[in-house]
Amino acid sequence: MKKLLITALLAATYSLAYGAGEAVTVYKDKNCGCCDGWVKHLQESGFKVKAVNSDDMSAIKKRYGVPESMNSCHTAVLDKSGQVIEGHVPAAAINKLIARPGVKGVAVPGMAANSPGMGKMDGNLITYDFAGKSFSKD
Repeated sequence: MKKLLITALLAATYSLAYGAGEAVTVYKDKNCGCCDGWVKHLQESGFKVKAVNSDDMSAIKKRYGVPESMNSCHTAVLDKSGQVIEGHVPAAAINKLIARPGVKGVAVPGMAANSPGMGKMDGNLITYDFAGKSFSKD
């Protein structure tokens, strides 16, 4: 039990170390409440978020190379690396992305009910890289 507690503390520290202060620009529809929920999740996880309302999300997705099969309601870009985040990706997966600069982007396609901004996380949310491979399970 003690080992499990120490592992959990180390994981939380690792997660916060990457996200702490990392700047991200989020492109979203101004009328989307779940996008606002995801932005709040990022802020609570230590990210500095600049939210930009857009009337043409398809153009944003095309500009940043989001595969059509992975589209969701909002698109974000890590300011420092230019890596792309599509949809309701949890902060833990974003921290993993930051640690892997060779990965162009990650996505939670659609509107997963068990994702930040949509509902309660249950440990079964799959985040995919833009090649369609499983990247993280949270």
